[in-house]
Amino acid sequence: MKYDVVVIGGRVAGSTAAYHAARLGLSVLLLERNPEIGTPVQCAGGVSDSFFKSTGLKPLPEFTCTRIRAAAVNGPLGARIVTENPVVRGYILERKSFDKYLALRAAEAGADVLTMSIAGDLIFREGSVSGVVFRGPDGVQEVECGMVIAADGVQSSIARKAGLETGFRPADLCSCVQYEVAGMDVDPETMEFYFGSRFAPSGYLWVFPKGEGRANVGLGIRRKSCSERGPLSYLNRFMEERGFKRIEFNAGAVPVCGPIERTFTDGLLVVGDAAGQVDPLTGGGIHLAAECAKIAGEVAAEAIESGRVDGRFLSRYEMRWRKKIGKNLERSLKFRKILDGLGDKELDALLKSLEGKDLSSISKISLLRILKDYPSMLRILRDIL
Repeated sequence: MKYDVVVIGGRVAGSTAAYHAARLGLSVLLLERNPEIGTPVQCAGGVSDSFFKSTGLKPLPEFTCTRIRAAAVNGPLGARIVTENPVVRGYILERKSFDKYLALRAAEAGADVLTMSIAGDLIFREGSVSGVVFRGPDGVQEVECGMVIAADGVQSSIARKAGLETGFRPADLCSCVQYEVAGMDVDPETMEFYFGSRFAPSGYLWVFPKGEGRANVGLGIRRKSCSERGPLSYLNRFMEERGFKRIEFNAGAVPVCGPIERTFTDGLLVVGDAAGQVDPLTGGGIHLAAECAKIAGEVAAEAIESGRVDGRFLSRYEMRWRKKIGKNLERSLKFRKILDGLGDKELDALLKSLEGKDLSSISKISLLRILKDYPSMLRILRDIL
């Protein structure tokens, strides 16, 4: 077999990259290790309206569960703020259906899709990635290609085989667990977030409504601050206190340390969780993965057309995605450090001080004024701004 591009990983990043490479005329092979694209679910599924606007996708009923119009933030000691700012408006996705939709879109654009296909090694020619060895339903196979796009998730091994540093330390990862639940009496248009040591130390707990009394209820925490208690113990306590009926369980890890240092090399690009293209503050990665994957597909087309798959040419991928989302990631990382330094009392007091304010319009100066009563926070804020 021979293709222009082999994409490894069939989730949002991989399917999006495969689609854009295929629509631009490349022959594309998309490899997914799981028997079914979209399972297991690894995300709460919330996306904003801006996601659909920037990607050109439409929020079709086949993969959107419910319309979101507000977000509520709950503090550890009872503080609560609700915002209906346009920034939070969006949808909760049914990830199984959404991921399949993206893979089908890639196939309709011309990409070949193989499930139950695990990429095990890379083939090199004169130091450049030029193929993939994978185990599929028909046994071990080799496929030649012009270049590879690695979208194989937070545990990515493919990019490391090409010499890129994609390993994340335990402190860089957020351990996430989630139940889909039924029989919930919640506002179907409001996402709920819970912060504080009781709910999710160094993280947060979420309740994302999916309509008809269903919701995704989960949390993510960084294990370095949780001693012997893991995320599941916090989530189970929350569930037991409310008597939710559990339908499905999912777990995974999300990198929240910012992107890796380098996302390209000769014959290979890295995209999505494998590249650390995740918001360090929220842990959200769908929008960022899609944005970066589109750029990866476009750069792949330019590279194949020009006959240049060397790292120098492919560096334009990193230059473009950092220009588009790099500053936002840096800002999110700074604010995550602020939240990390807040105790429960400070966090609750801060939330109360934000009541009635337009959260999207808070400037650096106004944030300093809000935090004037929290000396430890002012010190952290001044250190990182």
